[in-house]
Amino acid sequence: MAYSYYDRLSALDATFLDLEDDNVHMHVGALAIFEGGELARPDGGIDFARVRRLAGPSITRNQRFRQRLEHVPLLGHPVWVDDARFQLDYHLRHTALPEPGDERQLKRLFGRLMSQKLDVHKPLWEIWFVEGLAGGRFAVITKVHHSMIDGVSGVDLLATLMDPEAEAEALRADLEGAAGSSRPWLARAAPSPWTLLADEGLRRAALPLAALRAGRDAVAHPDEAVHALRDALEGLREILTPGLIGASPTPLNGEIGPHRRFDWLQTGIADTQEVRKRIGGTLNDVALATVAGAMRHFLVRRSVSVDDLVFRAQVPVSVRAADEHGLLGNRIALLLADLPVAEPDRRRRYERVVETTAKLKASRQVHGGQLLERLGDWTSKELLSAIVRLTGQQLAYNLVVTNVPGPRVPVYLLGARLVEIYPLVPLFANQGLGIALFSYDGRLFWGLDADWDRLPDLHDVVLALQHEFAAICAL
Repeated sequence: MAYSYYDRLSALDATFLDLEDDNVHMHVGALAIFEGGELARPDGGIDFARVRRLAGPSITRNQRFRQRLEHVPLLGHPVWVDDARFQLDYHLRHTALPEPGDERQLKRLFGRLMSQKLDVHKPLWEIWFVEGLAGGRFAVITKVHHSMIDGVSGVDLLATLMDPEAEAEALRADLEGAAGSSRPWLARAAPSPWTLLADEGLRRAALPLAALRAGRDAVAHPDEAVHALRDALEGLREILTPGLIGASPTPLNGEIGPHRRFDWLQTGIADTQEVRKRIGGTLNDVALATVAGAMRHFLVRRSVSVDDLVFRAQVPVSVRAADEHGLLGNRIALLLADLPVAEPDRRRRYERVVETTAKLKASRQVHGGQLLERLGDWTSKELLSAIVRLTGQQLAYNLVVTNVPGPRVPVYLLGARLVEIYPLVPLFANQGLGIALFSYDGRLFWGLDADWDRLPDLHDVVLALQHEFAAICAL
């Protein structure tokens, strides 16, 4: 039998493919700004050829970046296969801003790039190198489909390109040696449609045996099995109940289009640590309380009555084990947190956020989410997709707020220091705003992704966040 190779997507990874349509683009991204450093050319550009020699081997070291999608016939489940037509230059893009190369132009460029879906017939990623920023700086824009990557694995991808030392002399010598000894990459043969269908049939036929083995384990350890089942069912109830009740409709929510606008801000991590020392909580609590207060201010400005508002955030949390770092795919739980936007007192609002996150940590939502994923893997990816769609239709939450920890020290790309990095979380159906945070080198970077038409006043949200963060730090 001829050798062939493929990887089957998990139910959660496949769900991010299912959710995508003309208006919902399921790619994550980031905009990183670098000093010119040793990559700067006398004409103000960057040495892109040298960057390419590093980026190519570093990124494609993980096989997923050379793979494209195929689908099991009849059943439609997606799998990854090697792309025999893979061309690195299609995915690494080089462009420049027109003078004067300011932040407004960069934000507009990022929004336009994130308004375009990735080509599902090719490996699902792009990296854009943007020169022409004021002060000799340049930007790197990453765009990777959510079916490939989550926030933590995105940090792992960043680590493959970065170096913790500013000196690039030794790295330059390594690059030249690698360029001279590199071998052509050969794609492994993709399976035939009949092979995919037969393998999927065998996998599903084996599920009853797997269930039987699980049953035997439960009989051998009845107490553990009962506790695990109780936790999973209770977690499932905690996840599905908000979807049935729903949050309050706001101007953030409703039909969205394909176009995006992007804005950002940065705050100091030391400031959040001072808040934690004085009044307790965590960095996440400071972030969520800042969002709650900013949303209150923004909605009042939009003439929305907030007195009885039920405002809910979806908060993705990593469940990636220590030995899973470096692996792509998604290992996240999607938790739901009520934000006290209706609370007028800032200190009380912060205390209520701390209470809410404490309950989340003690809740069983993670177990419920894992049960849904297992059910999706055991049955059909459409099960998980249908539940996620239902939460959007029923307005289970108003926006997504996600926080990913990054390097605590400066990192460099061939001697060019990374100075700012703003993450992007995709918008789901009926969600006009997503807020992503990334901690790096003593600062917290906030990236705001919004529907172009639903939030033309996105910068008002930025100003509200800045004001609320400063006010919380002054408590």
